[in-house]
Amino acid sequence: MNRIGIDLGGTKIEAILLSSTNKVVERTRIPTNQQDGYEAIIERIINLTKKVRSKAKQKCSIGICTPGALDRETGTLKNSNTVCLIGKPIKTDLENALNCSVTIDNDANCFAMAEALLGAGKNYAIVFGVIIGTGVGGGLILNRRIHHGRLFIAGEWGHQILYPNGRKCYCGKMGCVETYLSGPSLEKYWVELGGKPLSLEEIIESFEHNPNVEYLKWRKEYLANFGMALSNVINIVDPDAVILGGGVSNISFLYDEGIAAVRENIFSNKNDTPILPNKLGDSAGVFGAALLGQD
Repeated sequence: MNRIGIDLGGTKIEAILLSSTNKVVERTRIPTNQQDGYEAIIERIINLTKKVRSKAKQKCSIGICTPGALDRETGTLKNSNTVCLIGKPIKTDLENALNCSVTIDNDANCFAMAEALLGAGKNYAIVFGVIIGTGVGGGLILNRRIHHGRLFIAGEWGHQILYPNGRKCYCGKMGCVETYLSGPSLEKYWVELGGKPLSLEEIIESFEHNPNVEYLKWRKEYLANFGMALSNVINIVDPDAVILGGGVSNISFLYDEGIAAVRENIFSNKNDTPILPNKLGDSAGVFGAALLGQD
């Protein structure tokens, strides 16, 4: 069976057609143009899917990576940063238009799936895929399958409580991991320490090799928080490998001092869990979407 993957992003919609051996047959992308609204986006997905499907020589499965998650009770999308999708029955509308079954999952699970099967985690049975970017999320892959859990919240380590009564999170709780590890939280904390407003990349580029007191404090606290948060996941799940993704995962010191900080907190004398950079980069979403339809 061929596999079609659609990565629905805030700025672009990307489609891929994989052969039964996961070789790329066709790949294309178009702008999302989310300002045109939900119906227009659905029409673009339908047309793009049909275009890619026309290149297939076998029956196709269809998987879609979305910025948000399906509400299992209502069948509508929630928690999406593409606001016009919120509350919409995207799965039902696409299945009706394409006259076939469509599998939908969020971007963190698709990232984890792609890295576990095709990327940095392909030699491991239990993989925890980490997203640290605008938000903090994750996906858990057990023997080549996404583990969703009873409540469909498996992998949501960004909303573990790191500090009771800590920083306020958009979810309504206080002290969530996301409020300490995400890119925006790092940029905000830098300003709170007295630095001028800079992007995460600018902060590191400006001070990593010429640090001031504020930067050293900012860096030390981030490493401590990263170490505590990720070690909690490893202590509970004990994965064969952890794969880091998202914009914040490009910080080089996470792969030496960050790993050391994690291992300081692991409840084991043998602290050798591989913590690896991703291999697929921005392509993980579309590959992961295609793999949702694996046999």
